[in-house]
Amino acid sequence: MTPEDRLRALTCWSGPIEVEPLGGGITNRNFLVREGTRRVVVRIGDDIPVHQILRFNELAASQAAHAAGVSPPVLHHEPGALVIGFVEGRTLAAEDLRQRGMLEQALALVARAHRDIPAHLRGPSLVFWVFHVLRDYAGTLRDGASRHLGLLPGLLEDAARLQAAVGPVDLVFGHNDLLPANFLHDGARLWLIDWDYAGFNSPLFDLGGLAANNALTAEDEGWMLAAYYGRNPDAALWRAYRAMKAAAALREAMWSMVSEIHSDLDFDFAAYTATNLSTYRAALAAFEDEHG
Repeated sequence: MTPEDRLRALTCWSGPIEVEPLGGGITNRNFLVREGTRRVVVRIGDDIPVHQILRFNELAASQAAHAAGVSPPVLHHEPGALVIGFVEGRTLAAEDLRQRGMLEQALALVARAHRDIPAHLRGPSLVFWVFHVLRDYAGTLRDGASRHLGLLPGLLEDAARLQAAVGPVDLVFGHNDLLPANFLHDGARLWLIDWDYAGFNSPLFDLGGLAANNALTAEDEGWMLAAYYGRNPDAALWRAYRAMKAAAALREAMWSMVSEIHSDLDFDFAAYTATNLSTYRAALAAFEDEHG
C-alpha cells in the first residue's frame, strides 16, 4: 500500500478528498488534504528505530505542544498516520531566522515549548540525549557497512570530548530538530511543527541546533543565550553551549549518514551529509579555538 493509499483509507474522511503531496519532509511523507472547505495536513510514517522515532511519542508531544499553544491541533491519528490542522502561512528559511526580529519570535516559542509542554504531556516520554544517539548511529553505520566507516573513530572521540565539556545539564522538554522548515509563520505568529524527535533534553541542544542549522552569527548566539537565560553568558555557559552546538551539528550529519543507507525518500542525503559535516567541523573548530 502506498502512502497515499494509506492516507485515503483513514477513517476520518466523511466525503471526497483531494490530495496534494507536500515537499520538504525528509523523514515522513506529508500531504495537504482538502475535504470540502476544510484543509488538513497528513503525515504518513511508521516507527523508525534507526532514528529512535516512535510514533506514540510524536503523538503525545504533538498533542501537548498544541495544548501549550506552540503547535497546530492533532485532529485524528491512526497507526502510521497523523492528521493535524493546516496553518495558512509560509515555511521559514535559514535567512529568515538570521533576522533578529524573527529570531526573537523563534526563541520565545522554543522557550515556551521547553517551559509549558511538560504540564500537558501524558503517558511515557522519551529522553533525547545526543551522545547516546551518536553512539547508536555509529553502531547502525557499522551494521550497514556505511561508506563513512573510516570517519567513525574520530567522530566518536570528538563526541566523548564534547560530552565531557557539556557537563551536568538542566532538563526541559525539547523539540530536538530545529531546522528552519519546522517553523511556520501565519503572518501574525510562529508555529513549531514536527515532533518526531521530541523528548526531555538539555535546552542547550535546541539552542545549539537553532544556531547550527541556521548559520547564526556569534553576536546572535550571545544575544540568544542572554535572552534565554536572563543573564549574560559566562565562560562556563559558553563552553557548554559551544560543545552542545557541535554535538547538534554532528548529530545532523550522522543522521544523514544513516539515512543514506536506510531511507527510501527521494532526497540527496549524500549532499546533505557533506553540508552538515562542514557545519559540524566549523562548530568543532569554534569550540576548540575557544577552549583548546
